[in-house]
Amino acid sequence: MSVTRDEVLRIAKLAELDVDEKSAAALEGQLSRILDYVAQLGALKEAAPNVTDSRSVRLRKDAPDADPLKHPPAEWATAFTAGLFTVPKLGELDRGEDA
Repeated sequence: MSVTRDEVLRIAKLAELDVDEKSAAALEGQLSRILDYVAQLGALKEAAPNVTDSRSVRLRKDAPDADPLKHPPAEWATAFTAGLFTVPKLGELDRGEDA
């Protein structure tokens, strides 16, 4: 897939980047190579969608369970009230008022 200079400049404008003509030429080539690589990856996935490899990384079960803590936060938090961490207001630390 090829990216044109106009597309590079349009993307730069949308991203609020200052891209001159020299940089646009370099970005044009780089973005085209990136899009070609992504297309190759997509083709691999389509060619073998159900292939499993025993060497692949085993991921943990996607479950919303919380990890158990060895010590509950109330034991080690400097200030913990009603299940929430209590922190000083902004600026109080600068004046030396930690309470």
